[in-house]
Amino acid sequence: MTTETTPPADDRLSIDECWELLDREVVGRLALIVDGHPEIFPVNFVLERRSIVFRTAGGTKLWGAMTSKPAAFEIDGYDAREQQAWSVVARGEAQLMESQAEKEAADARLLEPWQPGDKDFYVRLAPKALTGRRFTVTRPDLWNTRLADPRRASFE
Repeated sequence: MTTETTPPADDRLSIDECWELLDREVVGRLALIVDGHPEIFPVNFVLERRSIVFRTAGGTKLWGAMTSKPAAFEIDGYDAREQQAWSVVARGEAQLMESQAEKEAADARLLEPWQPGDKDFYVRLAPKALTGRRFTVTRPDLWNTRLADPRRASFE
């Protein structure tokens, strides 16, 4: 018996499709190793020069981003009209942005913190690997699927 763990080649997104989906989103998840265990942080972000930029305060996220090599960033979504889900993962190293010109370029893309407080540190993740996939979701069993499942919308 064989099991398939790799998505079919036609489900894979091109690099350009991955960047287009990243450019449409405003929130993603940053994955880091902190104190020897994985941590995931939701961050709002912008794209600037083919990299992912977010702001943060000093603390665990900043420390993890500066010391955890490599880092990963993920977004995903669901298109109810097309009944398709997608996911994009960027992997690389996070770097602290120190140039005022680079910070201003990110701010020009409307990078504003969502959470109150000082978010004075700008972090850039320049992906060394960018992968994504899109797939048609299974039709939900309307009688057994949770009411919050977004797949239900196209069948109700």
